[in-house]
Parts: sequence; structure tokens; C-alpha cells
Amino acid sequence: MAHPRTSKKRAKAISTALFLVGIAILFFLDKWWPGIMIVIGVPLALRQFLLGRTYDMLISLFVFVGFFVIARFDISWKILIPILFVLGALFILVREFLDSYQIPEEEDEEDINLEIEEEEEEEKP
Repeated sequence: MAHPRTSKKRAKAISTALFLVGIAILFFLDKWWPGIMIVIGVPLALRQFLLGRTYDMLISLFVFVGFFVIARFDISWKILIPILFVLGALFILVREFLDSYQIPEEEDEEDINLEIEEEEEEEKP
């Protein structure tokens, strides 16, 4: 995982603000379907991008924009929806196997903190 571009709090605030602007636009235009797919997908992808999760962002955009295109241009759901779900499942599986070979930084930090606490307890009389 790449380094986050901003804090989780700021990423959540920015994506929530974008979501609310999108909802306002949908109310104004009264075009709920398939616009809601873009209003949900873009802020989600932005949050993932700001948190440094580029691959997750690409998949989110692919899925939500894919649903939008399918609905907007009346493409056959019977063909495209299963393809989208299979691609999403493959991505999750591949990412899980690739990430399982790397120790997440959070777990590594927790291990270091536990070692420090244990050493401090041993040093106490």
C-alpha cells in the first residue's frame, strides 16, 4: 500500500463533501438513476485515492462507472453484470494473495509496541 496522501479524517471529510454535492446535483436535475452510481462511486474512489489505495480506487471506479454506463446506454445487463462481479472477485483474490506475503505496517508497529511494553515491565523492580 502506498503512503496516504492525507489523513483518514481529512479523506473522509473531502469524500463526504463531494458526496453531498453530488446528491444536491441529483436533486436539482432529478436524474436519480443511473446518476446515483456516479455520486456513490466517485467519492468512494477519491477517498481510496487519498488514503493511498490506488488499486482499490481503480476497481471502485471500474464497477461504479461500469454500472452507470450499462444503465445509461441500455447495455445488456445479462452479459455485463456477471463480468463485473467476476472481475471484482478476481481482484479481491489476487490482492489477498499478494498482500498475504507482506506484513502490514500496522501489525509490525503493534509488534514493536508490544516488545517495548514487555521490556519496560521487565525493567520495573
